[in-house]
Amino acid sequence: MSGFWKRLFAGDEPVKERPRLSVVLPWPEEKEPQEPIPTLSSADIQDWFYRLVLGMPGSEVADMRPQEQVMLRRLDELCGGDRFDITTLPRLPEVLPQLLRLLKSDNSDGTKVAKLIGRDPVLVGEVMRVSQSAHYRTARAITSLQHAVVLLGHDGLRQMVTQHVMKPILQASAGMLGHAAGQRLWDHAERCAHVSTYLARGQGDPFEAYLAGIVCNAGVGAMIRVLDQEAPPTLGVFSRAFLLSFTHLANHLTLRAAKHWELPPNVIVALRERLDVRGKAPVTELGNALLAADHLAMVQMLADNHVIDRGTPPASMRADRLPEVLVERAQQELRRVFRT
Repeated sequence: MSGFWKRLFAGDEPVKERPRLSVVLPWPEEKEPQEPIPTLSSADIQDWFYRLVLGMPGSEVADMRPQEQVMLRRLDELCGGDRFDITTLPRLPEVLPQLLRLLKSDNSDGTKVAKLIGRDPVLVGEVMRVSQSAHYRTARAITSLQHAVVLLGHDGLRQMVTQHVMKPILQASAGMLGHAAGQRLWDHAERCAHVSTYLARGQGDPFEAYLAGIVCNAGVGAMIRVLDQEAPPTLGVFSRAFLLSFTHLANHLTLRAAKHWELPPNVIVALRERLDVRGKAPVTELGNALLAADHLAMVQMLADNHVIDRGTPPASMRADRLPEVLVERAQQELRRVFRT
């Protein structure tokens, strides 16, 4: 205590400066560099996507088992070549081919388009419903079909008609294997159509690119319905070889359906190139755009459903001949528009 009083009143002793409080911020912890997400092959992406559609787990079995060989022969008897009764697919409006041609024509007008749509009551109802949605809402009420047609415009009409036609076709899958397949096929179709249009910009009619993306898996839904009816419960989880052959048959069915529906020639060529991709690479701009779009849509669907990492890049060895930088930009566009 005496020392305290002595220091307090000892004015002749120099006062020592109190040390300043200094805050030393710790260095941020160094994070170990993350390993890059591995690039997956196109074959793996396709295999996993169709397993997702079918609600089926992965398989390490590469070769077909005997019962799968029997099943594949049965599917080929029913769906191979020209044997599948294409008229059993859900009905397309009879006016659709004429409508698509009219909407592509330079001399079409709202009166002609409205008159053609007016021949199909279901299409009339869909056009009026879409034109009165929040996206197109106007100050003046839409009271006529011609007003609705003018409001939607050619691009809006073509996309609306295509979605109205294709959505029930893709969502018609049912049964043990197809209970969730329809919605997943439609989700893929929307993404594929969007990015196919993006990749084909400046390379012809953008609607043809959109149409090719929407219809590219139309045959898969039909094949799933056949499989539901024919496959025995003992077939089990598909081998990779069986699933690959199954999707090849489905792509052939898609091409037949496109011809039956009288889709534009460029769309049919692109679908044929997709069917023949195992033998030769596509040569048309739309064929390349469709292949890349199909792949990117599958990648995003797998990521959205937590099958693969969300940052998975496109496969480096793809069948399309598009520049890598363009495909990467298209993937970014897909992630921007279809966020989950």
